[in-house]
Amino acid sequence: MNSSPVRNALFYPFHLCAPDTLDYLLAHYGSIHFRDYMALRLTPFMGTTAYQDRMGDEHPDLVRSGRIVQGHAVSGPLDDAAVAGIDHDFSDPHWRQLFHAGLQEDRRFQRGLFDLTHAMRIGSTLVPGPAALLRLLESQRAGAQCTVALVQQWARSSPSLEDAYNFEYGLALLKTAAAQVYTFRLASAHGLIAVTDSVTHHRLLSHTMAREGIDLSNEYVAPPRRHSSP
Repeated sequence: MNSSPVRNALFYPFHLCAPDTLDYLLAHYGSIHFRDYMALRLTPFMGTTAYQDRMGDEHPDLVRSGRIVQGHAVSGPLDDAAVAGIDHDFSDPHWRQLFHAGLQEDRRFQRGLFDLTHAMRIGSTLVPGPAALLRLLESQRAGAQCTVALVQQWARSSPSLEDAYNFEYGLALLKTAAAQVYTFRLASAHGLIAVTDSVTHHRLLSHTMAREGIDLSNEYVAPPRRHSSP
């Protein structure tokens, strides 16, 4: 009897996953690929901060055996093809609605984009987390114009509080769409199955794939022991 082919996975959109998720992935896939932390360079003088931690830091045996594959770089400025793909998502009303609904309804998705534990700095103003969230969840943001160029413009200067909110929301959109671009590139380049335990990210990626006619395996996994605090 022929054995089933080995299925290798790319975990997305984050560079780390919870222990129970890793256990599930190891039980169902031959190897699991992880990207490094995504630090985007928006302008020559402004970008997101990179973290040096990797999934294999606490599992060197799994790295040596090839079960964990890491070191896929996804940092730096966006190239023209990435910008075009991101702007296409931004101009897609349904993708934008899925994103906004995720912010409203999916606490894990929300927490992955905004640190609202105590207070959040919006431009030069320190705003209580709940108040900042209410502004970020305003319904008109789901349909407001946004492009990579606009986010870069807001990053250079936020003269008003509203522009600062536009930047925070636009940056969240940008990080989400950019992570998708790198998911497509890495999975295609290495022949991997895209796998996530985030239902909102799975919906967004699935929608982009259907819209663009992208042929890629995209799987949502729900490990038997769900972590209570993503």
